[in-house]
Amino acid sequence: MDKFCVITNRNKDENLAITTQIADYMRKNQKVCILLEGQTPVNCQKRFTDAKAVPEDTECAIVLGGDGTIIQAANDLAGRGIPILGINLGTLGFLAEIEKHNIYGALDSLYLNHCSFESRMMLYGSICSSNRKVYSGVALNDIVITRSGYSRIISISIFINEELVDRYRGDGVIISTPTGSTGYNLSSGGPVVKPDAGIMIITPICPHSLNARSIVVSSEDLVKIKIDESKKTQEEEAIATFDGRMAILLQAEDIIDISKAKEETNLVKINNTSFFDILRTKIGQGGE
Repeated sequence: MDKFCVITNRNKDENLAITTQIADYMRKNQKVCILLEGQTPVNCQKRFTDAKAVPEDTECAIVLGGDGTIIQAANDLAGRGIPILGINLGTLGFLAEIEKHNIYGALDSLYLNHCSFESRMMLYGSICSSNRKVYSGVALNDIVITRSGYSRIISISIFINEELVDRYRGDGVIISTPTGSTGYNLSSGGPVVKPDAGIMIITPICPHSLNARSIVVSSEDLVKIKIDESKKTQEEEAIATFDGRMAILLQAEDIIDISKAKEETNLVKINNTSFFDILRTKIGQGGE
């Protein structure tokens, strides 16, 4: 590889010290390096990175930050086919392949193409209100529908391929990819899934039921979430978020259709660390 862009979360590399070191090392090795300073979205409406500033011939995006930064970059670069290498400047860093002390070795491996690529499925969601599409987008981790008010619950009907599966009353529901299974889904009692599994996970959030559990469906299925009317204490019944961004207000009778997206996220793999090794180390007991 010879042409790179570097996407930096300024909250993680405030003075751009690490970013500058990476850029200097790349240029020393006669590589093309474009620097992009990611900015936190304002009111969840702006993209994290200006994808238009990334040249068409870019071979790899190096993302400096935490898992959130990588997920934002994946959304911004969706459809571009640019593989992403994450450098962990955060805490957990489950998606980040490289820690700070391994940066130069990782760059050398990229230069020699000593790496592999791991495709991660994304979700496509479309929101309809009064039979009119009001929003659509993709998500690498999850699409979440949650209550919009304080101390109240929402009612949700879930359909798979137009067949009613169940109705939940509670705080909401998470529709997760295998990548997102280790995030909010896991915190809500959902299962951990291998990243290459072709499935979607539907996990209720604090359901008012003793038997509500996660549902696992094929990535070829169509998931439909319908917002049912509850007590009319406010106009908006719920909020939908795509990878934690774009908070869309939902009313009763609104429908969210969710399916496997055409776009995929390609993550660069340099180490031979397995998914289960990462799981034990970063989410389990820390290994030996």
